[in-house]
Amino acid sequence: MSRARDLALFLVLAAVWGSAFMAIKAGLAYFPPVLFAALRYDIAGVVMLAYAAYAVDDPIPRGRDEWAVVAVGATLIIAAYHAFLFVGETDPAVTSAVAAVIVSLSPVLTTVFARAFLPSERLTVVGVIGLLVGLVGAVVLAAPDPANLTGGGTVAKLLVLLAAASFALGSVLTRASDADLPIETMEAWSMIGGALLMHVVSTGLGESVADVAWTTEGIAALAYLSIAASGLGFLIYFDLLDRLGPIEINLVSYVAPIFAALAGWMFLSEGITLNTVAGFLIICLGFALVKRAAIRSALREYGTAG
Repeated sequence: MSRARDLALFLVLAAVWGSAFMAIKAGLAYFPPVLFAALRYDIAGVVMLAYAAYAVDDPIPRGRDEWAVVAVGATLIIAAYHAFLFVGETDPAVTSAVAAVIVSLSPVLTTVFARAFLPSERLTVVGVIGLLVGLVGAVVLAAPDPANLTGGGTVAKLLVLLAAASFALGSVLTRASDADLPIETMEAWSMIGGALLMHVVSTGLGESVADVAWTTEGIAALAYLSIAASGLGFLIYFDLLDRLGPIEINLVSYVAPIFAALAGWMFLSEGITLNTVAGFLIICLGFALVKRAAIRSALREYGTAG
């Protein structure tokens, strides 16, 4: 029963996080991109802080080290990741599925950054090959036109790739820290700090609340991203992280694009190109090569438990 419950929650998490790419795309018709991301985390930060107050003994970071971790999370995991992602998705060439597939490169990039910042991490020859394979998948997905590198959504797709890299670097730097900060507290304050940073960037870009079209569809997209994708999504994530561990949780990144493609097709009439499918499969192969030892270990443990 426990495995069935974990599988059900895993699929719900993949569905919620995958369909979030569609909700972003839909909401961008009514909100300026960075302001949209900031408003999302205004709401999500309050929800997560309330959960942290319930779940941990002390929901407030203490000392320089703990606030440093929050600063990294706010800057890279929340602000940079979402600002790049939301701006990238404003391009019609970046469909929900394309954005989700590019972001699925994040676990591969995490391994690279871990090699640089975590002395205990090693990237073997096969791991390097896996990284290169993953990057090839990203290139196949982007399908740049050498005669017009700024056309066909190439720049927008590179922005989404920067989003994935920001998330990966932020994940590694927070893991490298010696601060003993509960993940719920770190996420809550990072969301709040990231929202503030994005408001600053949004103002600098000339975005304004006056530019928002407060339609039913726009409000629904904002509510879905804030409450379902961020609030509910992270609650499920924390629950599964304790039992499944980081390797299996990483696999959410490879199931989410399926739901992103389905949601984009159902609600936004987005098509799925051969390049999207090919890029996705190549990135999955790269992940398997980079994480082959951890995957084998997880499968052995799963088999033993059975």
